[in-house]
Amino acid sequence: MCGIFGFAANSRSDITKDGLKKIIGTSIRLAERRGREASGIAIAFEGNISIYKKAIKPSAMLKSSGFNDFIESAFFELNNEGVLKAGKAVAMVGHTRLVTNGLQAMPENNQPVVVNGTVGVHNGIVTNDRQLIESHPILQKEVGGESYSDSRVLLGLIDKYFSETGDIGKALANSYQEITGSASVALMHNMVPSITVATNTGSFYYSHDKDLGFFIFGSECHIIHRMILEIGMKNTLNLKQILRLDPLMGATIDFENISPRLFSLNDKNTQALNISTTKQIYKIVDASMPAKKLRRCTKCVLPETYPFISFDEHGVCNYCNKYKKQEFLGRDALEIVLEKYRSKNGEPDCIVGFSGGRDSSYGLHVIKRELGMHPIAYTYDWALVTDQARKNQARVLGKLGIEHIIRAADIHTKRRYIRKNIYAWLKRPHLGMVPLFMAGDKMFYYYGGQLRKETGINLTIFSAGHQVEQMEFKVGFCGVDQNLINNTKLYHFDPFSKAQLAMWYARQYLMNPAYINESLLDSIFAFYTSFINKDDYLYLYRYMPWDEKLIENTIKEEYGWASDERYGTNQWRMGDGQTAFNNYIYNTIAGFSEFDNFRSNQIREGWLTRQDAVKLLENDNSPRIEMLQEFSQLIGFNLEEVLLKINSIPKLY
Repeated sequence: MCGIFGFAANSRSDITKDGLKKIIGTSIRLAERRGREASGIAIAFEGNISIYKKAIKPSAMLKSSGFNDFIESAFFELNNEGVLKAGKAVAMVGHTRLVTNGLQAMPENNQPVVVNGTVGVHNGIVTNDRQLIESHPILQKEVGGESYSDSRVLLGLIDKYFSETGDIGKALANSYQEITGSASVALMHNMVPSITVATNTGSFYYSHDKDLGFFIFGSECHIIHRMILEIGMKNTLNLKQILRLDPLMGATIDFENISPRLFSLNDKNTQALNISTTKQIYKIVDASMPAKKLRRCTKCVLPETYPFISFDEHGVCNYCNKYKKQEFLGRDALEIVLEKYRSKNGEPDCIVGFSGGRDSSYGLHVIKRELGMHPIAYTYDWALVTDQARKNQARVLGKLGIEHIIRAADIHTKRRYIRKNIYAWLKRPHLGMVPLFMAGDKMFYYYGGQLRKETGINLTIFSAGHQVEQMEFKVGFCGVDQNLINNTKLYHFDPFSKAQLAMWYARQYLMNPAYINESLLDSIFAFYTSFINKDDYLYLYRYMPWDEKLIENTIKEEYGWASDERYGTNQWRMGDGQTAFNNYIYNTIAGFSEFDNFRSNQIREGWLTRQDAVKLLENDNSPRIEMLQEFSQLIGFNLEEVLLKINSIPKLY
């Protein structure tokens, strides 16, 4: 399985920067045979535990400019001869990954793993990881959720016991007596100047020399042998002194003493050397990912990467400065319209679009119960209506006694279109083309008019129209600066903007012929339906305020409407199966998602404070792994492959 490796050198070792670089490079190269899907190292030196990891082949990481820059910056406190200064010690733990569980594309699953103050690497498979999360609720918070790996669970358990006992030996002994499966680990803690290693399989070898001030370890005896030969230490480290750490044994290596102090993992009362301390010695710094140090509006949460954004002298963005709160047409105006169509004998008098999401569910409730209309609901199932949305449809329709008309697309064809456009997009990715993946759902509006002809009912109602949903950035990424006020419909764009959009899309197709596939006519029709064809539908939330709490309380209490927990706490757009995928792209590349836009509009309407929005976005923008997996299975692509390609796209920040 995976390869783990590392070393520690005390302040008397006289090791040079070139020597350190050679040790690190040789260790990674030799361990690559044990895992080629990701690699990473953590270096403890001069007040920092600096981490660098990438989901690429270890040999490729070694050659990357980012890795070389990281190594240079990690050892900035060497003297003029490139030798450790007096009183300085350095240590490293590293990992080459063979993926067993936990998506490789999720950086937190690649190693070294960080849980609070614990930084470590793990070789093996913990088979009772789910049971451990159930037994220790804190693990659900620290390492649980959709994207966890067994290694994160193990390191989380060790960190939990360390915080309780103050002794890393006891923490390891307690943890190993709870896990099932195999585990060899090497870890550091930000409060402890030492490396601690442990194994329950014996897949751990080491060599050390107290006089030289050097300790080295790895997963295989042969790897240690080759490391000693290639690094050039064969005259000081005796090959006969390569030792094996026995199963269910651990050892601590103090950075100054260097000699390992062994302890048993069978004894919960064991004590390890130089562990108990309350002072933080190291700051943990992950240099793997570009920091999202984005300038954001001081009033809303939109970042500097938002298209056409600018900030005034107070740090307030132009979108906040031009924003006008939604002016609702009012209940009286709504009644005047409905009275023209309201049935006097109970016959159906309106057609209502129904997705099964919270807005459309509440809208159907209002139309039938509060407004006294007699609706027929309709759904266009275009390939990505979720199962939870369908169940909610059944709950609401059954209790209200409303007829439901379904219009189903050729599901397999629509999904094939999406798959082809995703792979086309990956050849020349541009955020302005992401909405192309959803082109197939625009037939929903078409059927709103078609069903009027079929039923003879002349009123179509959509439970939409509230301003917090407007998203300028989607056309902004296409180079169109459109001033959206009071939830402007797409066909209300001025002719110049429409022409701009059409020309921009045409250029994208010419520059990337992969888009010219069998979905082309479907995409053209989507553009026509969205921007050209003018509808005369009634949009419910243009007349009445959109109250999130009232909506959710009503549909849950009245109809047993159920949230889809896979979306997190924010259930906006929970019925759209592509939401998690699109937002992963936006957030990864631009540093914001649809949710940042949604929360910013809530702030402007006065429904949410900026402070609360920032907290909510932590959950909103967490990758929804289960939804991503379901989406990839439905559409038919390799999720790991696609996410890794998305992760490698240059960032806007």
